[in-house]
Amino acid sequence: MTSSPHTRPSLLVRIRDAADREAWRQFVDLYAPLVYRFARRRGLQDADAADLAQDVLHAVARSSERLEYDPRKGSFRGWLFTVARNKLHTFLRRRERQRRRTEDVAVDRLPDEPAAPESQEEALWEQEYQQRLFDWAAEQVRGHFQDRTWQAFWQTAVEGRSPREVAEALGLSVGAVYIAKSRVLARLKEQVQIMQLE
Repeated sequence: MTSSPHTRPSLLVRIRDAADREAWRQFVDLYAPLVYRFARRRGLQDADAADLAQDVLHAVARSSERLEYDPRKGSFRGWLFTVARNKLHTFLRRRERQRRRTEDVAVDRLPDEPAAPESQEEALWEQEYQQRLFDWAAEQVRGHFQDRTWQAFWQTAVEGRSPREVAEALGLSVGAVYIAKSRVLARLKEQVQIMQLE
């Protein structure tokens, strides 16, 4: 298994400047949905997951001036995972204390789903990150291709349909489907490189 790329150090340097709106937009576009899905997967409702994502982003903003990229100390994503996990645990403890205060009578209820072991949580975090990175890159490049080109890529690469089937459905040659897929994949890889280390 190959190791996944790291967050681009230049982005981490740029978010030290709270006024660098483009850097923060890129950062939020990539990481806010990741934290949100992490919270939803752990059972938080939509609004609570969104609040948790905001809390994590505020923690990053407060720490951004001190962020130093040193791959020997671990990845930025690993640090962000730890921040998200700690914020989640704090939220869950606070919610449990509030629940206990408001309950006058014990009510039979199903126990909360047990937390996954940390290594499993980290693996899920990494999987979510990879999915979010792909989604982000797709959002960036989608408008650069004609619809049939995009559909040829999407239907073969994402949906797993055969090139022959897609060619017939889109009125293209099989060769054109392969070329379309290759062109879109190349652009996606370029876009991912923007966000990643090489």
